[in-house]
Amino acid sequence: MSALSALEQALEQRWDSLWARVCGRGPVELVDALRRECDRHAVVCSGSLIVVPNAYDIELADGVHDELTRHDSQVGQALTDSLARHGERKGYEWAGPLTVHLTRSPDVPNGRYRVASSVMAHVSAEAFQQATR
Repeated sequence: MSALSALEQALEQRWDSLWARVCGRGPVELVDALRRECDRHAVVCSGSLIVVPNAYDIELADGVHDELTRHDSQVGQALTDSLARHGERKGYEWAGPLTVHLTRSPDVPNGRYRVASSVMAHVSAEAFQQATR
């Protein structure tokens, strides 16, 4: 393991520790769930090209949503950043711009959260302008 990789891993562990102290185990569990979802859907296209979904949806039970958004309105961005670092370490290529979206859901099966991923098609600015006319 290179010194840079060791440093990145140490920083990631400190980040997880900080999340756990500030918000309880919830955010660390979400980061782990995002990583598992990403890894589970990785597609090896060639020896050096591994493509993963770029759109991640996290459905949160009401109480969990309230707890996370109470601490910081940038939770989605922090989760996106953490997942981006994970992808860099693994050498993944995103299928498009990476997004993590948090929503409130009263019917999450385990009462806490549910994570799903998909490939969100990249829409060019020109196509977006035509669609909104």
